[in-house]
Amino acid sequence: MRLALFQLDAGKPLGLPEVGDMLASARAAGADLAHMPELALPGYGAGAATLRASAEQAPDTIARLAELVARTGVALALGLPVVEDGQVRNAAVFLQPGKAPASYAKRFLYGDYERDAFSPGEAVSPLVELAGLRIGLLVCFDVEFPETVRELATAGADLVLVPTALPFGDGARFIARSLVPTRAFENGVFVSYADWCGSDAAFRYQGLSVIAAPDGRALAQAGEAEPDMLLADLDPAGFEATRAANDYLGELRARSGRR
Repeated sequence: MRLALFQLDAGKPLGLPEVGDMLASARAAGADLAHMPELALPGYGAGAATLRASAEQAPDTIARLAELVARTGVALALGLPVVEDGQVRNAAVFLQPGKAPASYAKRFLYGDYERDAFSPGEAVSPLVELAGLRIGLLVCFDVEFPETVRELATAGADLVLVPTALPFGDGARFIARSLVPTRAFENGVFVSYADWCGSDAAFRYQGLSVIAAPDGRALAQAGEAEPDMLLADLDPAGFEATRAANDYLGELRARSGRR
């Protein structure tokens, strides 16, 4: 499967026409799937009131995104606010042609800004299938907890998609360059981490989006300051030797079975 990750400039508003243009670019590059940041619509720093209003409009937004996905033939994962069980959630949504949308609500909210705007999700991400890969969803801060990626890997995920809005600051480079690839290595999965760059009215972002392989290598990585489209071909069979040499999941299953 070919993945196109879009690192976006937070200073330039993103709308449905721009999403359509990016899907067309992904299709031209031969991608099966496009991946965009946390709260790509309406923008991470839009503020609680705008995020809540956007959540109310999410069913229409998702329907229009599904039309773009059907038109281009490229699947899409991105972040947007939704209303779930009467609560506003910070969600990742996955759409592919001919199938119902799948979504996951962020369970670990980061800071007062998110806690003022959202209620935490409660459910583990569903797994979806695309081009022979099983895919799970997380959102930003979620991936910094080892348990979240481990539960998806244990359930059979090959790829974990993480829309993110990593703020610029101490520790952010470590998260993007070391922690995210470690999550891929310790679970034998691909991890795609799509961040913003630049600044909006509220925040400055770190950039450094990355597509990490099961051996911990960065298959593609963006810089800190510029928007970018990263491309990577994901084939789990190419990493069987790495998984066999470091079979953490197998060892855990074996130990659990002996108890």
